Amino acid sequence: QVQLVESGGGLVQPGGSLRLSCAASASIFSFRSMGWYRQAPGKQRELVAEIRRIGSSVYADSVKGRFTISRDNAKNAVYLQMTSLKPEDTAVYYCHAEVIGQPSDSWAQGTQVTVSS
Repeated sequence: QVQLVESGGGLVQPGGSLRLSCAASASIFSFRSMGWYRQAPGKQRELVAEIRRIGSSVYADSVKGRFTISRDNAKNAVYLQMTSLKPEDTAVYYCHAEVIGQPSDSWAQGTQVTVSS
């Protein structure tokens, strides 16, 4: 099972920025997709942004224009740059990967992002 380790969460004021990082234990060339989900208290886990093997990216409508997902193939890493953060972005963010040939998806441990003044 591919392991994912994420970092970069924390407390930020509204309008601020954070960058999340996610490092994989294997080459991300073998991933069908890699990205970020989030789960706020009392809500279901939702897709935030995802980058696919062919290079295309998908974003939740609520983060379009504010968040940018990118990857570094040499470092087997994916990043989520979050700007213009809002209190409603507060959640635990989980890095996720769908790995070709792996029976189940890989998930990171989760990192808390809190947007508050």
